[in-house]
Amino acid sequence: MPNASDFLSTIFGFDSFRTGQAEIVDAIVNGRNTLAIMPTGGGKSLCFQLPALMRDGVTVVISPLIALMRDQVRALREAGVEAGALTSGNTDEETEYVYSAVNEGRLKILYMAPERLAASGTLAFLKRINTTFIAVDEAHCVSQWGHDFRPDYLRLGDLRKSLNVQMAAFTATADEETQAEIVTRLFDGTETAVFLHGFDRPNIHLRFEAKDSPRRQILEFADARKEQSGIVYCATRKKTESLAGALNDAGHKACHYHGGMQAQDRRHVETRFQREDGLIVVATVAFGMGVDKPDIRWVAHADLPKSIEAYYQEIGRAGRDGAPAETLTLFGPEDIRLRRAQIDEGLAPPDRREADHVRLNALLGLAEALGCRRQKLLGFFGEQSKPCGNCDQCERPPETFDATKAVRMALSAMLRTGEYFGAGHLIDILIGNETDKVQQRGHDTLPTFGVGKEFGRAEWQAIFRQMMGHDLIRPDVERYGAFRMTEIARPILRDEQTIELRRDTIRQAKTMRRPAVKALVSDENAPLLSALKAKRRALAEEARAPAYIIFNDRTLIEMAEVRPKTLDDMARIGGVGAKKLEKYGDTFLNIITGEISVPTHPTRRKLAGRGEGDVYDQLLAVQAMLARGPDGTDKPMGCSASLLAKVISIKPRDISTMQRLLGEKKSDRFGAAFLDVLLKGNI
Repeated sequence: MPNASDFLSTIFGFDSFRTGQAEIVDAIVNGRNTLAIMPTGGGKSLCFQLPALMRDGVTVVISPLIALMRDQVRALREAGVEAGALTSGNTDEETEYVYSAVNEGRLKILYMAPERLAASGTLAFLKRINTTFIAVDEAHCVSQWGHDFRPDYLRLGDLRKSLNVQMAAFTATADEETQAEIVTRLFDGTETAVFLHGFDRPNIHLRFEAKDSPRRQILEFADARKEQSGIVYCATRKKTESLAGALNDAGHKACHYHGGMQAQDRRHVETRFQREDGLIVVATVAFGMGVDKPDIRWVAHADLPKSIEAYYQEIGRAGRDGAPAETLTLFGPEDIRLRRAQIDEGLAPPDRREADHVRLNALLGLAEALGCRRQKLLGFFGEQSKPCGNCDQCERPPETFDATKAVRMALSAMLRTGEYFGAGHLIDILIGNETDKVQQRGHDTLPTFGVGKEFGRAEWQAIFRQMMGHDLIRPDVERYGAFRMTEIARPILRDEQTIELRRDTIRQAKTMRRPAVKALVSDENAPLLSALKAKRRALAEEARAPAYIIFNDRTLIEMAEVRPKTLDDMARIGGVGAKKLEKYGDTFLNIITGEISVPTHPTRRKLAGRGEGDVYDQLLAVQAMLARGPDGTDKPMGCSASLLAKVISIKPRDISTMQRLLGEKKSDRFGAAFLDVLLKGNI
């Protein structure tokens, strides 16, 4: 029987393995369940394709990227390997080829999207075609702590057990926490061979810039790399279209790519990108560009990625041929607000959202790095390295300053206000801005009030951003984004340790010309608005209705700004009618107050937001006081909620009318006191 080296040479045309490939192939050929973490472009696909050819039966490859599956199938068939894919993007002819190859026993490798595992007949189909090995590509998708979680990946562990076959998992991005979760979910804690072959891509030049006319920055970056294939990642579909148009107007060949396009249009872009030199694709990161194109010379991010893992994955599309490649990542305060909001509005539990904030902090740390960016990036994945000489920081080290005093002032302001506020309110305190909110809470009397006037608001925002990047502070998901100090900040607060920050970032914040961005709410209220939107989305999905049917944005914005404390307050919010108050009032009130509210009697709820509601509460209080008579020794007595509501409705003005309404005994006990409440309430 031919050995692995024979297949490597005759099928794939390589004389030798790349670093790490041989030992991974050997583990798989010897029947071991395997997890391999290899850098993008390190040859992961060969590590499962080659063993597939050395065994009987069919190897099933699970991948979330249709374009990548299509490229690998094309390459395998060009090499003489019978391979196919079953995806939502298949043509009828492609699907027919797969089933014919299966029925004739020719198929060796079958690619499938994870979503297909949910189909009822998939398990039976995989048993019928004699599946003997499963390879999981982009295995980080199984991790709910990771940057690209796909729920369908959670089925893979059960699939392995149901088929009773060997499995190997591959990814380019997984920190220790994600690695542990992959092993648990896919291999159920059984013995697994784990290979970690580094994350370094030394041929890729790393560069970050603060946003200053971002369209111009992207155009200048592309102009300097004319006729080179590149990808520009954007946060929104609309931006991909407008930026692609701007690049075309500037003389480039560019097209956009996002999930809102028709399947045939996306396929057309993928085909062009494969075949044309010098084409620029402007894409949303959510759908990625899973194309196996080795000569992508540059990747630019027009907006900050959502995590450091996502960043690493996306820049890894460049320079897969090992030749020099370049990256540019733009970032600004608006990006950070967007990414924080996306985390806060997600439906993940608090601990997972907090982990996502930590990952975003790590990316901010990379953006605001004081030294070599590659050292910082690899350090996140637990890998040590020397300064690379191939990043903007190595080429031009940033100017820094001793920021210990400023950081201590910021930490002190946080602690003196109970770690209950975000940057906006804390900056008001530090610069001595006497806002209503500052005065109402007495924060203008704090020792830290006005101590930071040497910096302006924008400069303090840059300081807080760098503090997040150093992981000195984190947004508290339980307190809607209020900053919480981490343990590593305590030595700085106690003046036992110093810290340096970038002066150029602070200076840029002071002088940069930024177009005014109209936010829906202030920075202070943005996390609460995100929490309200998340709850609205959950309720809408449960009801299978559009989100605006629950409450429209204007209503949620008013809730976030006013912060009602009671149902009466809630009833005064625009868009909260009686029916919605009854159905959703307590739910949204719990989010705003952070407390579980005591259920309100339906009768009282109907009076919420009206003067009658206050009168009802007073009648209830009087009744409680007189329940056992004026001396507290009589037999207990009380009126029903409906009777109290009737008193409010009829509004008796004399004791005889009250007696007819309550009856003689209850009137004797409560009548006079009730009349007094009604007259004082002027209803």
